[in-house]
Amino acid sequence: MAGSDPLTQPAAELTAALIRLGLLSAGEPVTLAPLAGGVSSDIWRVDLPAGPVCVKRALARLKVSQVWEAPVERNRYEFLWLQTVAAIQPRWVPALIADSAADQLFVMDYLEPSRYPVWKQELSRGVAVPAFAAQVGRALAEIHRATAHRPDLAEQFDTDSFFHALRLAPYLEATAIRHPDRAEALHALVRTTAGTHRALVHGDISPKNILCGPEGPVFLDAECAWYGDPAFDLAFCLNHLLLKCLWVPEAAPRFLDCFHTLSTAYLAGVQWEPAADLEARAAALLPGLLLARVDGKSPVEYLTTDTQRERVRRVARQLLASPVVQLSALAHAWRTEISS
Repeated sequence: MAGSDPLTQPAAELTAALIRLGLLSAGEPVTLAPLAGGVSSDIWRVDLPAGPVCVKRALARLKVSQVWEAPVERNRYEFLWLQTVAAIQPRWVPALIADSAADQLFVMDYLEPSRYPVWKQELSRGVAVPAFAAQVGRALAEIHRATAHRPDLAEQFDTDSFFHALRLAPYLEATAIRHPDRAEALHALVRTTAGTHRALVHGDISPKNILCGPEGPVFLDAECAWYGDPAFDLAFCLNHLLLKCLWVPEAAPRFLDCFHTLSTAYLAGVQWEPAADLEARAAALLPGLLLARVDGKSPVEYLTTDTQRERVRRVARQLLASPVVQLSALAHAWRTEISS
C-alpha cells in the first residue's frame, strides 16, 4: 500500500515508530507490505526512501487455533540474540538497523528471497543438500560454544518464564494432556530442559527460520531466546527434518542424510560439555517434540492425513516409553517406520 493510501492501524503504528527512530521523516512516501512468517509476530517489508528494510513486532496472542498467549517483551530478547550472534559471526544473522523497546519492534536488513531462499521452501521441493545441513550444525554448535558458561549472558537472557510460555507449555505440557499414559515422560523432559542452563538457546531452530544464504545459513526469529539447554536447539531442528520425510516422501532418504550430517557436524563442535551427554538429552527430547507437532498447540500444517499423524504418534510414543541415547538409533527407528 502506498503512503497516500489509508493505512491499517498496525501499519500506521509502524510508520509512527519508524519516524521516532529517525528512519523516516513525516510526510515521506513509504510502502508497507506484510510478509508471511510464523504465528507469533507481525513482519513487514517496508520500502523506505533509502531502501527496503524488514520490521518485526511481537504479538501478545499467537495466531493458532488454540489460545496461546506470550509476553511481547520477547521481541527485545530476539534483538539481543541477533546482536549477540552478530558479534560471533555477522553473516549468520541479518544486519540490525534499529530497535524500539517501547514499540516492541526492531528493524533489520531485508534479504531478497531470490538470494536468500527459506530452507523450508527448498525442502518442500525435495531439495535437501547435506553439506548445507552440516553448515547449519557447525554454526549452531559455534553459537553454543561461544556463549557457554557465560554468567553475563545467563543474566541477560534470564527468560525461563518466556521459554516456558512459548515452548515447554504449548509443546510438551499440552501434549501430555492428550497422552496421559506418556505424561510422566513428557513432564520429565520439561523438568530436565527447564533445569539445564549451559548456553544461549535460539529456541526455534526450524527450516522456516533459516535462510540458505550465499555464504551459508542465516538464522531468523529468535523470539524464544533463552539461556538454557543447547540440546533443545539441536533436537528442535532435527525434528523438522524427520517430519519432512512424511511431507515429501520421495526425498526422505535425502532428509535423513541431512539429519545425519547436521547432527554429526554439531556434535563434533561440542566442547562445553561431554558430547554424549548433550546427545542423550537431544535424543530423549526429540520424541516429545515429534509428538507435540501433531498433538500440541502448534501442529505442523503439512501433516494433513490421519495416516501421517498416526505414524508420528507410533514412533514418538514408542521412544518416549523406551528412550534411546544416540540420535542414530532414533533415526533408525524413524527410517524403519516410514519404510514400512
